Amino acid sequence: MGKLMSSLRVKFRAMLSCLHPLLPKLVVPILSTCPASFSSQNTQLFSHNIPRSLSPSVSGFRGPGFCSGGSSPACLARGFASERAMEQGSISYINQRDAAEIDELLMGPLGFSVDQLMELAGLSVAASIAEVYKSSEYNRILVLCGPGNNGGDGLVAARHLYHFGYKLFVCYPKRTPKTLYTGLVTQLESLSIPFLPVEELPQSLADDFDLIVDAMFGFSFHGKPRPPFDDLIQRLVLLPNVDNGLKRRPAMVSVDIPSGWHVEEGDIDGSGIKPDMLVSLTAPKLCAKKFIGPHHFLGGRFVPPSIVEKYGLRLPPYPGTSMCVRIGKPPSVDISALRENYVSPELLEDRVMADPTDQFLAWFDEAVASGLREPNAMVLSTSGKGGNPSSRMVLLKGVDKNGFVWYTNYESQKAHELSENPHAALLFFWNDLNRQVRIEGTVQKVPADESEKYFHSRPRGSQLGAMVSKQSSVIAGRDVLYQAYKELEDKYPDGSLIPKPDYWGGYRLTPNRFEFWQGQPSRLHDRVQYSLREINGKQVWQIERLAP
Repeated sequence: MGKLMSSLRVKFRAMLSCLHPLLPKLVVPILSTCPASFSSQNTQLFSHNIPRSLSPSVSGFRGPGFCSGGSSPACLARGFASERAMEQGSISYINQRDAAEIDELLMGPLGFSVDQLMELAGLSVAASIAEVYKSSEYNRILVLCGPGNNGGDGLVAARHLYHFGYKLFVCYPKRTPKTLYTGLVTQLESLSIPFLPVEELPQSLADDFDLIVDAMFGFSFHGKPRPPFDDLIQRLVLLPNVDNGLKRRPAMVSVDIPSGWHVEEGDIDGSGIKPDMLVSLTAPKLCAKKFIGPHHFLGGRFVPPSIVEKYGLRLPPYPGTSMCVRIGKPPSVDISALRENYVSPELLEDRVMADPTDQFLAWFDEAVASGLREPNAMVLSTSGKGGNPSSRMVLLKGVDKNGFVWYTNYESQKAHELSENPHAALLFFWNDLNRQVRIEGTVQKVPADESEKYFHSRPRGSQLGAMVSKQSSVIAGRDVLYQAYKELEDKYPDGSLIPKPDYWGGYRLTPNRFEFWQGQPSRLHDRVQYSLREINGKQVWQIERLAP
């Protein structure tokens, strides 16, 4: 039986090699761990682990994928592969050989084409960049592309970043003449993305760019970089030492492998580039263990379960529909160092509207047109007779020359405070527009018929919710709300009129002061104040500029 099994293994290995050169490495180790009495039942079990796509004509090869089912052979495969996957914490890091084998399997028996993988990888890189570096701050991006697949990933990323709203520049000094790469170049040229020769790059890359993408060399690179890439890498090395005065240095993002690093040992002598972000593709390579930058992402949401099981990969789950996922925790933040340098059109007191409500409506329309989420959200600040202030977010539901209207529970904390002190302040903050509006005034309830009309315009669920909630009171648990809501649903079936509770209605703030704030560079913000003054017996809005 032993000689027979040995003979079968040799023939089986030969057959697998004809299908794909990597299959013997995947399958034969499993076979060798099986008992000598390899019965027909074992053979049937084993056959379910061979992909149908490899050879539909081979008898018994009808399983759904590598190591995808069963118990003993599949588990043995996972155990065999896990010995080769280098893990740090709960994430696997793979060596150069495994990375190459995975690519071969993806583009061989698993049916991917190189342009498919390149498109997915480039999109992952662009998505990772957009996750951290917003186009409003890091708009000018230089992509340094090498001659291989890593450079192709960079070209694809450049296209997606352009469509994400960034301004792109590409340096692609050693162009690959293959159709795939020339097509990628044509796509970028059709978008009028400039290709910069190395000799036209500024000596200090910090002068003209906010972010630099290193897509020069990937995991298959060996040896020392040749010109002009050796010089480009050296320029990236010098970036952290650039003293650009008040201007920050560009962020640096490396694709899969920081160029010049050893794929397994990393930055061996410590003199290599030190990117701020590393976007690992498919699975992190061993050198990624040496990455110390603040942002490590994994991209390439295309790894099938067969690859995961064969190599014992432990990869973080991708959130939602995202093409990238952060590895590790976000970096700790020095709160004192968080700041924005606003850039906005000037707000001049001689160019604003004479009436502050008209000025507010103009800004509000712009906030709506810009696509902001809930531009009608506002902070409402109140205080009772004791003078202790309290604030909360509410939604603006009406505005005209008579004032600003919102609706709430008349037995809530804010309602009690307004009954003791009918003065309040509103604050609108539209972050994406670098704007805020402060409004102060006196508050009174809106007429009951106005509250009634608005209540019945609300969705049915919101009407029931207003009846259920005794706002600001202490309750035993969320189940109390669910139970009360269910009882009201049964009491008021669809189509029946839901009565407005007496304890629910609107308030109107009649303003006596407005301030319009527009963020500007170096904290020299624009602040334009409207305040009511009596002139010749008439209430008149006086416009003044306030110091930032």
